[in-house]
Amino acid sequence: MFLGTSAGRPTRSRNVTSIALSLPEPQCGFWLFDVGEGTQHRMLGSKLKLNKLERIFITHLHGDHIYGLPGLLSSRGYFEGAGPLTIYGPQGLRAYLDSIFNLTGVHLGYELHVVEITEGEIIADDRFVVEAAELQHRLPSFGFRITERPLSGQLNLKRLAELGVPAGPLFGKLKRGEDVTLACGTTVTASDVVGKPHPGRVVTILGDTRPCENAVRLACNADLLVHEATFAGGLEEKAAAYGHSTFTQAAEIARDAGAKRLVVTHFSSRYDDEEVAELANGVKGIFEQIEPAVEMAEINVPRLPLTNS
Repeated sequence: MFLGTSAGRPTRSRNVTSIALSLPEPQCGFWLFDVGEGTQHRMLGSKLKLNKLERIFITHLHGDHIYGLPGLLSSRGYFEGAGPLTIYGPQGLRAYLDSIFNLTGVHLGYELHVVEITEGEIIADDRFVVEAAELQHRLPSFGFRITERPLSGQLNLKRLAELGVPAGPLFGKLKRGEDVTLACGTTVTASDVVGKPHPGRVVTILGDTRPCENAVRLACNADLLVHEATFAGGLEEKAAAYGHSTFTQAAEIARDAGAKRLVVTHFSSRYDDEEVAELANGVKGIFEQIEPAVEMAEINVPRLPLTNS
């Protein structure tokens, strides 16, 4: 969900940058990418609840990406069941938060972990791998590649019944790829009763950046790429001076990376929503599957269907 799509400052129709990534079952929580001023107020009009927030990723320390962070962290303490929270971001993030909390006497009421990142793998658990790489901006700015691990294939219930495998814990072991031995001594091989694993999805969310190699690398074959498009095509010199990209350049990055879908965001306040839509349509010759982010809109990233080949 796009909680803010404006660059630099809010407009009447757009808030500054923040993106919520909702997680699939069984977590059903969400992650935030950047927390511009007003993010928590935007959340009040959504289904997102702060006690379900598990991680925050800060791309860089410009104000339109972090000024909403202290207030949101403070408010989270009022939500019942708010557990530990980890924030990932560039060097200086811890000092920023410590200074504000010390001066204002904030007591969060939950564990807060701040991880100042460098390039490379920053998360690897049983569901996701998150890789960070530095982009090209006026301050250190990171992009993130979120890879969902492959999902186990479906159990062949008919074959399990034929083999006499009782429902229960043995089903779970087989689904995890473990062979099992029945009470009668028969060994059931997981590969014989479990279908092919389902490939995980890849979502790439980039911070503010000029076009660069790391943007292409992070977005390689991504199911969804979220890339800034601060300026219209033709303003590449201006974009470069401010460490940003144009709609044209965002489309070229998506094309060069082989991404399946591109959503552009971080629009200059000089463009209204109609102009943003026209600018996106104008670069479809470079990358057809481009669309502009819309405030409070949700983007579904479906799993690709399995093939028999």
